[in-house]
Amino acid sequence: MTTPHSRRRTPEFGLCSRDRSPGGHGAAGTVRYPLAHDSSGEAKEQPVSIEIPRPSSALPSAPAKLRILETANQLFYGDGIRTVGVDRLISASSVTKATFYKHYGSKDRLITEYIDYRHRQVAEWLADLAAADDDPARMLAALQEAITTAISTPGFRGCPFINAAAEFPDAAHPVRRAVERHREWYVDVLEQLLRRVGHPMSGEAADDLMLARDGAMTGGYAGDPIASTTALNRAFGRVLSETRSPVSA
Repeated sequence: MTTPHSRRRTPEFGLCSRDRSPGGHGAAGTVRYPLAHDSSGEAKEQPVSIEIPRPSSALPSAPAKLRILETANQLFYGDGIRTVGVDRLISASSVTKATFYKHYGSKDRLITEYIDYRHRQVAEWLADLAAADDDPARMLAALQEAITTAISTPGFRGCPFINAAAEFPDAAHPVRRAVERHREWYVDVLEQLLRRVGHPMSGEAADDLMLARDGAMTGGYAGDPIASTTALNRAFGRVLSETRSPVSA
């Protein structure tokens, strides 16, 4: 029987901004892109790279602790963070109450670790992609495809980070801060990729794509996923058409 913690892990962009040194990130995958542009628009050889930070902290080594986290990952996303109580987490994880509190101490701590776990999935996927392919245009295309695929996948409930933020109105709450760190990291990655493909206003374009992603993931869950993914594809196409060397979306 498939349990929440036995399902195959994927880069969950929705099943899943601009802090230059987000806490908790370590070794990076690197995209090397041999052409940069000077102020006149001329291409020139220049060693540049895109850093995709990986989380430096390891996953829990204790099987029970990891099982609780993977169970929370499924239940918090599927049913909502505040809806899922500690007793249900304990039962679904097949652990005792003593084991739960030994490893996490409180539900609040588990929630923040859930957000970090979601960030890890996206960060490691992108870092692996950067290590395997040195073309930022293809990375943007892969990211676009991953988002549209997630929106069309059964069980999609929108962006887990936006969902979590909506349940915690206090902007100073640790959960909100964890969400903010993820979003800043995400926009930073977009900005680097857009800069490497020659977008003249890569920061603004990254903000545009982030907003388009947010809208598509929210609309894809609450409304029509086909209309949402089509709109997202238009947004990517428009942004990429503004690069010095237009990229096919």
